[in-house]
Amino acid sequence: MKKIIPAIVLLFVFLVPSRAAAAYQIEVLQVSRLDTYEEAYQGLLRGFERNGLSLGNDVQINRTIIDTRPEAEPYTWENLRTLMKVKMIAGEIIDRKPQLVITIGTIATKYSRIKIVKAGIPFVFTCVEFPETVGCSSKTFSGQGFTGVTMYVDPRDFIRTARLGLPDMKKLGMIHSDDDYAVAYMEEAKKMAADLGLEVVSREVNLWEPINPAAEELLSQGVDTFFIPFDRYYRLKDFERGKALAGILSAHRIPCISSMGKSIKGPLISTFPDFTAMGGLAADQAAKILTQGVKPEDLPVATPQGPAFFVDVEASRKLGIEIPVQLLQTAKPDAKQLVPHKGG
Repeated sequence: MKKIIPAIVLLFVFLVPSRAAAAYQIEVLQVSRLDTYEEAYQGLLRGFERNGLSLGNDVQINRTIIDTRPEAEPYTWENLRTLMKVKMIAGEIIDRKPQLVITIGTIATKYSRIKIVKAGIPFVFTCVEFPETVGCSSKTFSGQGFTGVTMYVDPRDFIRTARLGLPDMKKLGMIHSDDDYAVAYMEEAKKMAADLGLEVVSREVNLWEPINPAAEELLSQGVDTFFIPFDRYYRLKDFERGKALAGILSAHRIPCISSMGKSIKGPLISTFPDFTAMGGLAADQAAKILTQGVKPEDLPVATPQGPAFFVDVEASRKLGIEIPVQLLQTAKPDAKQLVPHKGG
């Protein structure tokens, strides 16, 4: 009898599934401690719970955050060290053999994806401006071994909404950096604005250049509205360039529309990504990969449902522009709930 009892206990251990052993091991990698990235991460956690994956039981998450200074000037040794650290940590993640890797932000995605996917680990990104800059074949199709969520907002939708409040808008001015996604966004904005009967006059600047000369140049060309794209150029040095441009336009009583949310005061109409929703969509994709065996490349790149638009009522008063009811119904009347986004 004494020999039978241990045997029964041993058999019970093998037959009853262990939740700890069955837990999915997930690695999360991000660069910079940003409030917006924290929103995305919390959205990710809630998304797993929504998909029936209990944190700590069904899903074990190891999160790695690479600290940087978002205000650091580009093309410096600090930034080079960050990129090298991303690649080094990607190797450490591979050694831990997780079932899936999730990256938050363009930098973490761009410099870790190839190595991790090559190791055969499913890969999901979120909070990426332009999917093409991280290896996707388009804004909706990803690639072998990976998929993700983009914060991309179609310039056509934004411009069309802005015209509700600025019906006389004919010539848009856009100052952008030489970052890949900034150049790509400018080219798309030009094409889409032309489809809407508008002209876009652009000026490319290096990330360290002041904005004043470029702004004055575009004003001399008869630009009647400025468009601030989602561009790292405007985020550097606590949004110094964006604030400078807002001051120049205010002096000339020229309206502005912006993709930078409340980070820059002065734009009449702004749009800003929903980072919590992006985290939740990444969790949806991860759940399908882990629990249903879906291949990452079979999942299209996801986008949060409908961009959020915001109207600065104070700016409209200063410009003497009456906001039509149709725009107020489309957009939110203020931007108090927006959180500045300083990273990439």
